[in-house]
Amino acid sequence: MIIEEQIRVSPMVAASEERVVAHIAELKGIDVRTVKAARVLKRSIDARQRNIFVNLKVRLYVNELPADEAYTPTHYPDVSGARPVVVVGAGPGGLFAALRLIELGLRPVVLERGKNVRERKVDLAAIKRNQNVDEESNYCFGEGGAGAYSDGKLYTRSKKRGDTAKILNVFCQHGASTAILADAHPHIGTDKLPVVIENMRNTIISCGGEVHFRTKMTALKMQGDTIVGVEALRLTDGSQLEFDGPVILATGHSARDVYRYLVAQDIRLEPKGIAVGVRLEHPSQLIDSIQYHNPNGRGKYLPAAEYSFVTQVEGRGVYSFCMCPGGFVIPAATGKEQVVVNGMSPSNRGTQWSNSGMVVETRPEDVGGHEDDPLRVMRFQEHLEKMCWQQAGMKQTAPAQRMYDFVNGRLSSSLPKSSYAPGLVASPLHFWLPGHVSRRLQEGFRTFGRTSRGFLTNEATLIAVETRTSSPVRIVRDSDTLQHLDIRGLFPCGEGAGYAGGIVSAGVDGERCAEMCRAYMDRL
Repeated sequence: MIIEEQIRVSPMVAASEERVVAHIAELKGIDVRTVKAARVLKRSIDARQRNIFVNLKVRLYVNELPADEAYTPTHYPDVSGARPVVVVGAGPGGLFAALRLIELGLRPVVLERGKNVRERKVDLAAIKRNQNVDEESNYCFGEGGAGAYSDGKLYTRSKKRGDTAKILNVFCQHGASTAILADAHPHIGTDKLPVVIENMRNTIISCGGEVHFRTKMTALKMQGDTIVGVEALRLTDGSQLEFDGPVILATGHSARDVYRYLVAQDIRLEPKGIAVGVRLEHPSQLIDSIQYHNPNGRGKYLPAAEYSFVTQVEGRGVYSFCMCPGGFVIPAATGKEQVVVNGMSPSNRGTQWSNSGMVVETRPEDVGGHEDDPLRVMRFQEHLEKMCWQQAGMKQTAPAQRMYDFVNGRLSSSLPKSSYAPGLVASPLHFWLPGHVSRRLQEGFRTFGRTSRGFLTNEATLIAVETRTSSPVRIVRDSDTLQHLDIRGLFPCGEGAGYAGGIVSAGVDGERCAEMCRAYMDRL
C-alpha cells in the first residue's frame, strides 16, 4: 500500500526521516514497522511567524518497496551514425540541447571556447591568487557555463515554456541529489555541480556525440539565407576547423565577441533591458536571526536563511537577485579591464556570509547611446565594469562601501571582513555609480530596512559591480520555429540569446531548440 500525506511539522521532526515516518504513522494509525520506505515529494519552510514550520508532502510505502527509481530516467540512444547538429556553448542551454538531440536521434557536436569543468578550477584560482583573468576560461566561460561555479541554484518561475521537472530529473540521473525534486528552492551547490556536468558530457560522448573544448566559433557558414555550419579556431594550437550542420547558438550572456560578430554580419539583434547594481553581503547569522525571528539564528535544524525583496522606485524595479545564503562573493569578469561580481554557495551553505545581487531594472532608454545601436546596453555594461576596475586600482579587488554609509552618502572609513577573495577597497559607490542606479538603490534599501528590521545596517557591505544579470541583447527568433527571423538553420538559445534567466530555464530552452531543430531537419 502507498500512502501520500501532507504534514506541517517542526524543523526538528523534518530533519529526520525516522521522525517524519513516525509522525505520519501515528497520524494514520499505522504500525511504523510496516513502513518499508519513504520519499519526500515536496519540502518548503514557512518562516512567516515566530514559530517556524516545515511543510512536507511524503509518500510512504507500507508493506512494499518502491517499484521505481526516485527520479524519472531518460533513455539516450546511440547516435554515432546520425545527422550532426552543431551546438555552440556547453552551458546549461547547450548541454540540455545536446542531450535532447540525442533523444531525438541526432548527433550533437558541442563546441566550447573554455576548458572542461575540472580544468577551469585552475584559472578560477588564478583570479584569486594573482588577479589574472583568462579571457577564455573564467567564471562565465567553460564547461557548465556561468552556473557551474556560481552556485547551481535551480529555482525558476519560468514554468510555462517547457518541462522544468524533466530538467531536474536529468540532473538527478547524472548524479545530483534527488532532494532537488522536492525542495521549493532546489540547489545543487558549486562543490557538487561540476561532477554532474562531467557526467552529462560523458553521456553525450558515450552516445556518439562530440564535445570539443578550447574550440571557439569564429564564423557562421552560410549558403544564401541558410546556416550550414560554423568555422572555428582550436585555441590550443591555432588550427582552423569546420563543422557542418544547423547551429544551436548557446553562447551565454557574456560572449560579447559573438554579439559583435553577429552585428557585423547584419544578423539582426535588438537591445534588451538588464538589471544593474551591487552584491550585498551580510553576516549569515544576522540574516538567519532576521528571517527566523530568533536572535540566536537558525539553530540546529534549519538551513541558512534566504530572503527576497522587491519594490518600485521612480518607475523601475529594485530587487534582490540570485540570493546565496551561506555563500561567497566571486569575481566574474571575462576581460582584463573589468571588475564584475557574482555570488555562489556550496551545497551545505555553511559560510559565515550571505549575499545577493541588489539590482535596479535598467531599460535601453536608460543608458543613452544611439537608438539604432543594438549593442548600446552592452556598451553601458562595459563602461560601468571598466569604471569599477579603475575605482579598484586596476585590479580584481572590488570597490565596496558599508550599506548604511551608502544610503547616507558617506565614505566608509573601514570595511567588514568579506568572502570576496581578491579583496575590497573602500570607495564612494553612491558618488560614481550611475545616478539612476544609486538613487533607486538607496531608496530601495530604506524600504527593505523598514520591512525587515535590522537588514539596513553597516554590518553589511555593498560590493560593486553586478552587471551580468542577463543578456544585454536579444537575438531575434521566430516564436514558433525558434529559428532566427531572417536566417534558416540558426537557433538562438538560452540566456545568451535573451530567452532564459538561469540554469533551469536555459535547460528548458535548450530542449525546445533541439526539438525545433529536429523538425527543421525533417523538412529538408
